[in-house]
Amino acid sequence: MPIALRSVLISDAVDDACVALLTSHGVPVTKKYKMSKEELLQEIKHHDGLIVRSDTKVTAEVLAAASSLRVVGRAGTGVDNIDLQAATRKGIVVLNTPGGNSISACEMTCALITSLARNVAQAAQSLRAGRWDRKLYSGHELAGKTLAVLGLGRIGREVAIRMQSYGMRVIGFDPMTSTEAAKEFGVEKMELEEIWPLADYITVHTPLIPQTRNLINATTLAKSKKGVRVINVARGGIVDEEALLDSLKAGHCGGAALDVFVEEPPKNPATLELIQHPNVIATPHLGASTTEAQQRVAVEIAEQFLAISGRSTAYSVTGIVNAPILTAALSDVNAAWINLSKKLGQLGGKFLKKGSGSISIESQTIGSDMEKKKFVHTAVLVGILAGQTKNGLNLINAPILAKDIGVSIKESHADGENAVAVKVGQHQVKGTVRGANEPLLISIDDAIFSNGVPLVDNLSLYRGSGPGDLASIVTALSAKGVQIQSLNSAGKWFAVQTNQEITVNVDGIESF
Repeated sequence: MPIALRSVLISDAVDDACVALLTSHGVPVTKKYKMSKEELLQEIKHHDGLIVRSDTKVTAEVLAAASSLRVVGRAGTGVDNIDLQAATRKGIVVLNTPGGNSISACEMTCALITSLARNVAQAAQSLRAGRWDRKLYSGHELAGKTLAVLGLGRIGREVAIRMQSYGMRVIGFDPMTSTEAAKEFGVEKMELEEIWPLADYITVHTPLIPQTRNLINATTLAKSKKGVRVINVARGGIVDEEALLDSLKAGHCGGAALDVFVEEPPKNPATLELIQHPNVIATPHLGASTTEAQQRVAVEIAEQFLAISGRSTAYSVTGIVNAPILTAALSDVNAAWINLSKKLGQLGGKFLKKGSGSISIESQTIGSDMEKKKFVHTAVLVGILAGQTKNGLNLINAPILAKDIGVSIKESHADGENAVAVKVGQHQVKGTVRGANEPLLISIDDAIFSNGVPLVDNLSLYRGSGPGDLASIVTALSAKGVQIQSLNSAGKWFAVQTNQEITVNVDGIESF
């Protein structure tokens, strides 16, 4: 399900490798840096794709002005400069480059940990100022100390592995990582309340989300070991800067190394005082600032644009932030099931009564091969909503638009032959994929179509009292000049494909 990219705007400085790769595959690129808000609002109207780093703020206002925008990519990991909810509501895919700067950020973290232990930055500045303060800047060995890694994703794992080579004990926390998985790279997984009193060093490697904002705060610092040192190369806001300053001034926190801040460049007086504290090493957001990382994220975002647009099959989409279903949809096998599920949703929508208020539907995957295909349920929603909303509907925004208009979905799984079943009101439709990815309707309620009904355009459903109603349906359609392409019956149900979209009322027979 490729996304057409007729033009891509790059609004922040990225490595030239990005432009070179896109243009070599025929994607027109416009580069405009440091635009004002008004200039961006005008320029964004002309593009299907947008690539940013940190400077461009992709706000709800910008997204609203983007009449043809389909995909936004950030050449980096965090996406807090992009309004994800607004993008999702509008059906715009948001991509990042989750692995592009992992090694650079990891190495920066390790450098700051060792610098904190040996007072490298302070001692260097002292010597530059003409002093020889050997005793003042005596440090500590890392061997035997405990490092707490909060966030065991790509960067956190790399940090853990490297710091173990210094002889450090590494403990960690991550709700998405199992105890067994953490053990594989030498980390003892613990709960946060267990970690605070044990750690000599705490480094954070989480995204900035409501659950992680001010994760390191006055309360958690008070629970920590006296002399604890804090490192943040992740996102400003994970560490409460005022609380950290207070802990440093009180002598409880032994030092901090900060590469990121709530406001960049910092202007808050407390943050400026924190930066000037003698036990703090502060750097201007250098975590991903290596030649290798900048080139890597530039190439990685370009590769994903080419993959999601269908311009190249040599690359894959690895960083979808707001619509993981699309990763599954890019597979030909999964695409067939998504297509089937949409069509079953459309059929189920025929059973909805106008003005019925809130709508409850049931979506069920059937068969051992289907249990992990959670994307089926979103595709069913797309089909159901096709006749319920005029918004730009797709696999990205279907769940949020469904919630807006009072549509709820109950998901389930059952054993049996591979199939998908959708129940709306009192009726259930069931289908499967046959042969060359052909979507088939195999039953309505208890009525089974022995050969299956191809789910094609202009398909109408009728329910009568028995086989004798078939002649009445044919006569009524012929009287309207409608050509019948195919006709299938199962019990009291009739599935009729015609040459045009039309539903003809037949006396004594329900039509859908």
